[in-house]
Amino acid sequence: MSSIPLYKRVLLKVSGEALMGNQGFGIDVEVADRIAGDIKDAVDLGVQVAVVIGGGNIFRGVAVASKGGDRVTGDHMGMLATIINSLALRTSLVKKGVDAVVLSAIAMPQLCESFSQRKAMWNIEQGRVVIFAGGTGNPYFTTDSAAALRAAEIGADALFKGTQVDGVYTADPKKEPEAERFTSITHDEVIARGLSVMDVAAVALTRENHIPIVVFSIHEEGGFSDILRGGGRSTLVTDQRLPQGQ
Repeated sequence: MSSIPLYKRVLLKVSGEALMGNQGFGIDVEVADRIAGDIKDAVDLGVQVAVVIGGGNIFRGVAVASKGGDRVTGDHMGMLATIINSLALRTSLVKKGVDAVVLSAIAMPQLCESFSQRKAMWNIEQGRVVIFAGGTGNPYFTTDSAAALRAAEIGADALFKGTQVDGVYTADPKKEPEAERFTSITHDEVIARGLSVMDVAAVALTRENHIPIVVFSIHEEGGFSDILRGGGRSTLVTDQRLPQGQ
């Protein structure tokens, strides 16, 4: 593996569920600290890192809608969950000696700073890890879409999607052990095949802005920095598929 990272600036998307660890709800501090450690390793390589975290470990807006509740209110509650997770990750990063800031799409000045593209870019250029909270600030948009949007806004070289498995498969490998893993696949193929990499809006937005998506296991300690240095296991979603094995 090279000591020179493949990308200079990346956005890392972490699901809220990843922060639960083996718990059924909430935040496992040890897991948050481990993810913070992986981010620190990337920062130490000289990579500029921004982060978007989901809120599914605390609340899902679609759960309210599925039971007849108001989707807009549910999504607003979900946005608040992402802010809780973002503050927790910032705490873990600070413990690791990493300077980090939370920028929220929803104004909450007593808790964190409000998002603007200019403020995000300034903090990134200062060497801080920027954590984008509150999704896009609008209902009906997932945190996957927020990650794609923020990646485009900051000019990220790649969007890293930390998942439960080590890449994109032809089917869920936990349900179908014979499923095959792609080393490379195009944005168009992901959409056409209906593969559950990110929601369609997020994949389309990265495609339009020529941002590759790197899908890897968030549970593999050190995996983030390994991939940044050209190693590790992942699937690259890009404009043109590379030959298998590359």
